[in-house]
Amino acid sequence: MSFIETKADSDFSIHNIPFGIISTSQNPAPRVATRIGDHVVDLSVLAQAGLFSQIVADAQGVFSQPSLNLFMSLGKPIWTATRKHIQKLLSADEPTLRDNQDLIQRAIFPISSIKTHLPANIGDYTDFYASKEHATNVGIMFRGKENALMPNWTHLPVGYHGRASSVVVSGTGLKRPNGQRTVVKGEAPQYGPSLRLDCELEMAFLVGTGNDLGEPITIQNAKNHIFGVVLMNDWSARDIQAWEYVPLGPFLGKNFGTTVSAWVVTMDALEPFLVDGPVQDPKPLEYLAENTASAYDINLEIKLKPAEGTKYSVISRSNLKYMYWSFNQQLAHHTVNGCNMRTGDLCGSGTISGPTEDSFGSMLELSWSGAKDIQLEEGITRKFLQDNDEMILAGWCEKDGVRVGFGECHGKILPANK
Repeated sequence: MSFIETKADSDFSIHNIPFGIISTSQNPAPRVATRIGDHVVDLSVLAQAGLFSQIVADAQGVFSQPSLNLFMSLGKPIWTATRKHIQKLLSADEPTLRDNQDLIQRAIFPISSIKTHLPANIGDYTDFYASKEHATNVGIMFRGKENALMPNWTHLPVGYHGRASSVVVSGTGLKRPNGQRTVVKGEAPQYGPSLRLDCELEMAFLVGTGNDLGEPITIQNAKNHIFGVVLMNDWSARDIQAWEYVPLGPFLGKNFGTTVSAWVVTMDALEPFLVDGPVQDPKPLEYLAENTASAYDINLEIKLKPAEGTKYSVISRSNLKYMYWSFNQQLAHHTVNGCNMRTGDLCGSGTISGPTEDSFGSMLELSWSGAKDIQLEEGITRKFLQDNDEMILAGWCEKDGVRVGFGECHGKILPANK
């Protein structure tokens, strides 16, 4: 238990201790914080008071940074020790912080009084395509049932390099993208705003420590390089994407914006929720073979509030445990050719769809490429997103009375430039 009151259904219990970047009106400089219930704890203030001196060298400098990169670069032993120390400081039976009212006033703020920022300086961004259900659904739509999965899909984690510059933090509005798209199949393309704008329910991991060029990260050691996980909405202009993606893959249909949640949940916090992933057939090659549980039982939701409505509707419920290729396998494959990862690199899972229609992770699947309506509250329907629609992705784990969650990944679609 923490001395800070935390609701039973809070994503941010003392079992979580995520890391993020905040600022306040009193101090507009972005710096490192954690979250407990409906409060945030300014770690730079605690560091200034000397509370991390035995764990993090130059803790004040590390936690005064405008991104998590320096902290993440310190490595897993420091991440683990820091999280455990914060749990101790926030516990109800530890007086160091609990009984220091002056320090509490300077370091702990209600969530309503702070602004969150992008948690990391993202140098590179890779998006995988790791859900077999999603890949199969999209393949059926585009190529037919017999050719749904490409021959390589069950042998390696398929991915592409995205655009890091347009990754934004939850709460940031994004303009509808313009581009070339074919309005009538078979006719010449037209230029204009996307007419088939979509979301993608994803999770993404942040690389904590990288590898030298030419020195791959092994499947056995991959978990030590992954700092933590965020929710991610890979907004997708399906019509622009469909026209451009052959032969080199996603481009303008994807790179206009990607939203991530503000709080990075560490792998240590997620470890109690490890489960076996899907059976992989054929058996992966040795450099991808795992012998221990590496999937995570994380409940996921997509909620949509249409512009003309007042209520959010849950349009999908899925789970990360359905993902065919694990985070460890994604990272090992990414580096097997000698590619060097760096602190702060972001790797998306790809759309996480489940086995049933109500667990599909994109509107492309939920509407089956626009063939049917997605039913919302108040009698409203959608096939794809309209201007001023708002979306929230949510994710959480629960086991034995312990809940660890991610908060919200929120975004709003603004009208396109004319």
